[in-house]
Amino acid sequence: MAMSASEFKENIEHVLEEVLETGTPVEIELNGQTLRLAKKGGKLDNLISRPEFIQGDPEDLVHIDWSGEINGDLP
Repeated sequence: MAMSASEFKENIEHVLEEVLETGTPVEIELNGQTLRLAKKGGKLDNLISRPEFIQGDPEDLVHIDWSGEINGDLP
C-alpha cells in the first residue's frame, strides 16, 4: 500500500493499527522519496533456515556451463 505523506498524516492511527494487525508494510512518499513503515518481525522472520538444500558452495551455481545443453532448435 502506498500513500502520500498528507494521507498518512490524516489517517495515522488507522494506518498504524492496520500495519500492526496485518503485517503489511505501508509506503509513504515524501519529497520524492519513499519511506516504508513495517512491523518488526514480519513474515520473512518466520522462515526456517534450510541450508541442506544447497549442497556445496552456492557460488558454484553461478559458474555452471550450460553451453553443452543448448541445441539449434530454439524458437
